Amino acid sequence: MDVIDDRETLRAFYGPPSERAVKKEMQALDKHAKAFIRLSPLLVIASCDPSGRCDASPKGDAPGFVRILDDKTLLIPDRLGNNRTDTFGNVLSSPGVGLVFFVPGINESLRVNGRASITIDKALLEPSSFNGKAPKAGLLIAIEEVYFHCGKALIRSDLWNPEKRVPRSSFPSLGRILSDQIAGLSVEESDRMTEEGYRDRLY
Repeated sequence: MDVIDDRETLRAFYGPPSERAVKKEMQALDKHAKAFIRLSPLLVIASCDPSGRCDASPKGDAPGFVRILDDKTLLIPDRLGNNRTDTFGNVLSSPGVGLVFFVPGINESLRVNGRASITIDKALLEPSSFNGKAPKAGLLIAIEEVYFHCGKALIRSDLWNPEKRVPRSSFPSLGRILSDQIAGLSVEESDRMTEEGYRDRLY
């Protein structure tokens, strides 16, 4: 099996990146990046532990839920979840993270790379409150790289096309899936737990 196992071979195989692809990288948010983040209801954050084991986690809320503290700093509020704290655990020892922001209807995405830390500062988190409830914690992102990613992946996937939506009935519920994967958990109980979580534990 032919493989590529070093950077020199990789670069020779693909050739140099375009000048525009290199020059578009910024070290801080400009007006376009800020506007995109304020429109974005969804991001995916990638992190890894000291051994290199990786994790990618979606974070979503109303557009603008990620707060821009300044040109080099973002705050991602941590809403209620399952308490696995995978990302939090990773950044304690390996703070490097990669973020991809999405805006429905726009094929381009925004990539932000930097270093993350965990804040529980109540004064800092209070402006991210919803229905009078502030998040328990948040991720502070110290930005190192920012750039827009071209729309080819989303164009190929046709992600925003409403005619391509998969009917919900064509795929089993999360409750059904977990009952198949966890011994002793009934479909009924699993579905009930899922619905309660969606109804009562979004914030």
